[in-house]
Amino acid sequence: MPERMKPYALSAFLFLLVVYLGVQALTGERGLLSGSTRDARLTASEAQLASLQEQRADLEVRVRYLKADSLSRDLLEERARVVLGFSDPRDYVIRVSAPPAPAPAAARS
Repeated sequence: MPERMKPYALSAFLFLLVVYLGVQALTGERGLLSGSTRDARLTASEAQLASLQEQRADLEVRVRYLKADSLSRDLLEERARVVLGFSDPRDYVIRVSAPPAPAPAAARS
């Protein structure tokens, strides 16, 4: 580096540092221009949180009814049927088959 450029080296370094930090302040992950992305992620996260809180409340109610001191016979029977795949002999089982596919137009003629 030439002798006459040495006094400007520190200034050039500081200028480049300020430019780098300015670009990061505008376009970085937490920059001013990425606010809409953060807002969209926040909205999605809040919706997911509400859904998970609703699921948790439902599961807490189910657990409360499955405890020994307040056992709900209907809920216990429902869970046993789902998990074990059994049904009560008094239950009506209706098997539904898929409707036949319509014949193509060329085959009808």
